[in-house]
Amino acid sequence: MNEVIWNTSFFIIALGILVTVHEFGHFWVARRCGVKVERFSIGFGKALWRKTAKDGTEYVVAMIPLGGYVKMLDERVAEVPAELRSQAFNNKTLGQRSAVVAAGPIANFLLAILAFWLMYVIGVPSVKPVLGGVAPNSIAEQAGLRAGHEIIMIDGQQTLDWESVNLALVSQLGNESMVVEVQDTETQQTQIAYLDIRQWQLDSEQQSPIISIGLQPFSPTISMSVAKVVDGKPAAEAGLLEGDKLLALDGVELAAWQDFVTYVQARPHQPIVVDVERLGRSVQLTMTPEAREYQGKESGYVGLAPEVSEFPEKYRIDLHYGVFDAFGKSLERTWHLSKLTVSMIGKLVTGVVSLDNLSGPISIAKGAGATADYGLVYFLGFVALVSINLGIINLFPLPVLDGGHLVFFAIEGITGKPVSERVQEIGFRIGAVLVMALMSLAIFNDFMRL
Repeated sequence: MNEVIWNTSFFIIALGILVTVHEFGHFWVARRCGVKVERFSIGFGKALWRKTAKDGTEYVVAMIPLGGYVKMLDERVAEVPAELRSQAFNNKTLGQRSAVVAAGPIANFLLAILAFWLMYVIGVPSVKPVLGGVAPNSIAEQAGLRAGHEIIMIDGQQTLDWESVNLALVSQLGNESMVVEVQDTETQQTQIAYLDIRQWQLDSEQQSPIISIGLQPFSPTISMSVAKVVDGKPAAEAGLLEGDKLLALDGVELAAWQDFVTYVQARPHQPIVVDVERLGRSVQLTMTPEAREYQGKESGYVGLAPEVSEFPEKYRIDLHYGVFDAFGKSLERTWHLSKLTVSMIGKLVTGVVSLDNLSGPISIAKGAGATADYGLVYFLGFVALVSINLGIINLFPLPVLDGGHLVFFAIEGITGKPVSERVQEIGFRIGAVLVMALMSLAIFNDFMRL
């Protein structure tokens, strides 16, 4: 339950920021173009807070935080007094109307640039993409990649950390081959690997692109010795001590720490006999894991942490830049992610990438909670990524979206007269059905992943 509350809270925070910025873009440009704004609302439904300014604009925060809107004076919606007709949206020039509509998505791109800029100014602690190994018979192994290789470039795209590797791999979906440049961390020699990815299938529900292609990131050694015992938890109550070496559970010998984690998580409220080595002697104890919610399921927890060797300093990287360099990097990252998003949408439409990969609000909420858990810089990166996606989606040429309005304006610019209200109404209905269908599919995919 705590995980759900955490994810939901940061989902609302992220969505609130995104919607406010998007609608403020429309609002700000509308005001600059002389359009009278009647209401600026964040959220839908019953108003939780409202205030009317001296100029007559009503500012509202509503109950349902799943969007927002800017209500402008418009003769097509309601009768407008003669003295206010010059302030109606429909009476503005084609250029002004286009600017008002385009301002929302543009504001989302500007938000992404700002968020990435802050992220790089603060600094992003990360690790170099060094391989700890490759999966047997995987695409990576067949291409000659091995432990100790650092991935420095994928198809000409520099890869400074594992996140950039992940994004570069996603961009290769649907291609026949991929060129990966690696450097041996010991000899510093570089080599080129050619990966045959014609049969590469990504199941986003089960694996990341990194794992599915056979790459195994380097990780510090985790020993079977106990480094920390949490007071008041089952392990402490059973008598386990720091320095104990875990040997077996219920008589089953432990080969790795993950074996211990998997066994305990599968047995909430079930007594487990633990064999440990303590000061050269064998000791047997019994502990009963308590239940915790993990990934939507009840999971066993005992309150133990293992000894972990330090991550080699030479593998660490801090993506930190000065004020001006950070701005350049934020522009570069926004542009790269925009291209990647457009490319992935094209692959979804053409069937190169399965529609099963489409994510909805539940997945977004999980992403918001997970990144917030890691810290501010990661949450900023998440907000920037979603903001880019929101900006691009709103530019789709569907009448119910900003992009649809811009298409109508383009037709008006070519023909010299506005598209008829009848055609626009039909377009809006078709667009609404398509958007609802996509949303339904995304939500269905979310539930299938639970």
